Order: sequence, then structure tokens, then C-alpha cells
Amino acid sequence: MAKIGFIGCGNMGGALAKAAVKSDAQILLSDCNKEKLITLANGIDANKSTNHEIASVCDYIFLGVKPQMMCDTLNEIKEELSSRSDRFVLVSMAAGLETQKIKELAGGNYPVIRIMPNTPCSVESGMILYTIDGVNEIEEQIFLKVMSHSGTFDKIPESLIDAGSAVSGCGPAFVCQFVEALADGGVAAGLPRDKALLYAATTLEGTARLILKSGEHPEVLKDRVCSPGGSTIEGVRRLENGAFRGDVIDAVIAAYNRTKELGK
Repeated sequence: MAKIGFIGCGNMGGALAKAAVKSDAQILLSDCNKEKLITLANGIDANKSTNHEIASVCDYIFLGVKPQMMCDTLNEIKEELSSRSDRFVLVSMAAGLETQKIKELAGGNYPVIRIMPNTPCSVESGMILYTIDGVNEIEEQIFLKVMSHSGTFDKIPESLIDAGSAVSGCGPAFVCQFVEALADGGVAAGLPRDKALLYAATTLEGTARLILKSGEHPEVLKDRVCSPGGSTIEGVRRLENGAFRGDVIDAVIAAYNRTKELGK
């Protein structure tokens, strides 16, 4: 049975821990916020632990800390890592920090999996980008099995992971803004708030499934809803007048540029 340790149990680390506990792995949790640690550990029936214990005994060590905290976190556990004679894998989810930088901060040429997950992992619908460095096939497959309840995994070159994260990692925030705005429009048109939000979120979910399952370009699917002189094309015209698509593109580029800054 693999031992999986989570150092940092914030929104993302906590979501991944909730997914990992559904496997047959042993889960250890550590967080500087003891109240948060106790609540999560009790909620998912995992073991409360410390950074030092996780670094000493876990097969996979998830580093769920912000990029600016990674140096201090790895410096704290360097001694435990260097004293180990068995193999272990560091799993980083810090935006902008390349695998080579993680190795440098950890003080050794350790196997590293770099992941860029998103918040839908908490409901088993995440998009998790990952890249590996020094990880063998067996270790990779165990990792994927343990984390299978978190969503869809896509292995990509590390050179693309920051761009991918700007879409899938930051995207849920942009999508929530859109759903909120769509619901607000419904309220403005007379719908009760709860129904407007239900219609907006369900429409987004269904359309996403349609895009994925049909394999057709979104433009084609959009055109099928737009009758000549109809209501939908009038709404599309208004979005184009407001530079809707341009603003979304700019948001992704801005998120990508900020990620690159965080890695410096």
C-alpha cells in the first residue's frame, strides 16, 4: 500500500487529498493551520501528521504550498529527504516552478511529478495536467491510480504546462464569472435567482459535454443555435460588440504571464 503525504491542505491540496483517500493508499496530512488540518483529517478519515514525518516515510510527497513558500517548505524537510535510502516522488502543484527548480530547492536529484490541477477535482471532474522528471513507469502508474478519482489527467511537455494551466487551472474562475453573469441576465429578465443559476450552470455543463462528445468545433455548435434574425444571434452580436472573446483571450494571456513571473 502506497503512503501518500500532503504538505499543505488548502483548497487544492485538500481537494486532491479527498480524491486520494478513495484509493487503497494510506493518506497522511500536514498543514500549518492546525484547525484546518484537524477538520480535513477527521472529514476524510486520514491521518494527521507533520512535514517531517511525511518527508521521512511517504512514497509520494504532495507539496501543496504557494510558489513563494516552496523554498522554506523544502528547506525544512531537506534533512529527512537526504537521509532516505528508498525511492520517493515529490509532487509539486506550485504555479511556475519547474521540476528542475523543485529538485534544486529540495537539495537532490529526486523524482518529481509536476501537476497543475483545478478545483473541479473536488467533485471528481478536474482537469489535471502533469509532467514527470526522473519518474519511472511504475511510479507514474501508481500515481495515476491513486489520483484517479480527481478527474481527467493529461501528460504534456513541461514547456506547455504553464500555458495549459492558464486555461484549465485559472479557467474555473473565468467560467464562474460567466455563469454568474449569465444568471444575472436571467434575473434581470425576471427569473428567480435559484432558477437562473440552475439554468446557467446546467447549460454550461451540457454544452461542455456536447463539445467533448461531438468533437465538433464550438463555432459549428454555436451556429446551430443562431437562427437568422433570431434571439440568439442578437445576443451573440452584443457579446461581440463588447469584445467578449478578446477579453477572455486577454485573461488567459494575463494569467499565463503572471504564472511565468511566479516561477522566477
